[in-house]
Amino acid sequence: MSYKQEEIIETIHMTQVEHLDIRTVTFGISLRDCSDRDPKHLLANIREKIMTRAANHVKTVEQVSAEFGIPIANKRLAVTPIAIVADGHDKATFIEVARTLDSCAEELGIDYLGGYSALVQKGMTNGDRNLIDSIPDAIACTKRVCSSVNVASTRAGINMDAIARMGYIIKELAEKTPQAIGCCKLVVFANCVEDNPFIAGAFHGISEPETVINVGISGPGVVLNAIKQAGQCDVGALAETIKRTAFKVTRMGEMVGRKVSQRLGVEFGIVDLSLAPTPAEGDSVADIIEAMGLERCGCHGTTAALMMLNDAVKKGGLMASSFVGGLSGAFIPVSEDAGMIRAVEAGAITIEKLEAMSAVCSVGLDMVAIPGDTPAETISAIIADECAIGVVNHKTTAVRFIPVPGKMVGQSAEYGGLLGTAPIMAVSKFSSSNFIRRGGRIPAPASGINN
Repeated sequence: MSYKQEEIIETIHMTQVEHLDIRTVTFGISLRDCSDRDPKHLLANIREKIMTRAANHVKTVEQVSAEFGIPIANKRLAVTPIAIVADGHDKATFIEVARTLDSCAEELGIDYLGGYSALVQKGMTNGDRNLIDSIPDAIACTKRVCSSVNVASTRAGINMDAIARMGYIIKELAEKTPQAIGCCKLVVFANCVEDNPFIAGAFHGISEPETVINVGISGPGVVLNAIKQAGQCDVGALAETIKRTAFKVTRMGEMVGRKVSQRLGVEFGIVDLSLAPTPAEGDSVADIIEAMGLERCGCHGTTAALMMLNDAVKKGGLMASSFVGGLSGAFIPVSEDAGMIRAVEAGAITIEKLEAMSAVCSVGLDMVAIPGDTPAETISAIIADECAIGVVNHKTTAVRFIPVPGKMVGQSAEYGGLLGTAPIMAVSKFSSSNFIRRGGRIPAPASGINN
C-alpha cells in the first residue's frame, strides 16, 4: 500500500480534529490445542500459549501508534470459544479458565479479552451448558473477560431453549455486579462472525488461522464533518460523500493493521470499518443521522437514513480493502453515544424503534439499560425478536441488555469511560412468559436452505 503526502496530512487532521482513532487492534489466538482432561493441565496450557504468543502485542501496537500519530484506543485479545476448549469440564473449571484468561490479560496490559463464548444456535453440549451457567460468576470475578453466546443462525434457526436460559443468566449477572455492569460484557448473537474485533462479541473462530491481527476502526466524527461540509446536496450525493470518507478511514485502518501484523510476524486478518461511537461530543452516529436533516434521531426517516449510512460505509470500505470483515457498518449503542442518549431522554427512541433500526445497521440492541425488575422471560423474548430479524435477513444481530437493579424508567446508570451513561428504557408491560416457556427451536427460514 502506498500513500500520497496529501492523504497522510488529511489523516492527521482527522485524528486531531475529528475524533478519528483505531478503536481496537485485536490479536486472535487459537486455543484448540490447549484442551486437556486434567483441569490443571488445561489452565497451564492456556496460560502458556497466551503469554507466549501475545507477549509483544501491546508494545508493538503502541510503537505503531506513536510512529504514525494515530490513536489506538484499545489493545485486545480474542480466543477460541472456551466452550470448545474446555468441553467436558464442570462449571467450576470454566470459572477457573475465566480467572486464568483475566490474569493473562492483566499481565500483558490487555484492555479486554473476548472468547468466553458458546455457539449453541442448533443445540447445546454439556460443555456449552456449563459455560453458560458459569457466565454470571465468571464475569463477576474478572475485570477484562467478555462473553458471548450465539443462539441463532439463518441456517440452523433459533434455539429457544438457549434464549430462555440467557434471560435468566442476564438477570443473575446483573445482580452479581454493581449497577449490572457485568452485563456490559455479555452479548447474545444471531449469525455471529468469527473475525469480529469488537468487544464484547469478539472471539477467535474455528476457521481462523493459528494467530491473526484484526483491526476495528471508528470514525463517526469524520463522517459527521464530511456531511456538514457537503451542505444541501441530495441524498445520492450525500451517500457518495460518506462512501469516499469511509474509503479514507479504511485505508488508514488497514495500514495500521498490516504494520502491526508484520512486526509481530502474525497473519493480517481483516479491517472492521464499523462506525463505533463514544460518549464524547462530536463522536456520535445519532449526530450523523440528525446532520442529514432529521430533527432528532428516532423520528420518522431515521431507519432510511441509517440504511443509507450503513450501506455507504460498507461500499467505501470495500473499495479501499479486499479484506473487510467483522461487522462493518454503523453501531447504535445507546449508552456509548451522546446523541443516542439525548434521543432516548427526549422520547424519540424506544426499544421498538431501536429494533427497527437494527434491521438495517450493524449488530442490534446494544448497551440498552432496562428496569431491574424486568422479568427474565421478557428479556428472552426481546432476544428472540432480535434474532428473528437477523435470521430472516441473513445478517448479524445481537442484544446487550442491562437490567439495572433498583432502577426504573426515567433514571440512569453511570458507567463512565467508553461505556457512558445508560438511560433506563421502558419495556412492554405485557407478558411473553408462555411463549418463551414452550422452548424448542424455531426452524430455519426457507431462505436459509440455499444450496
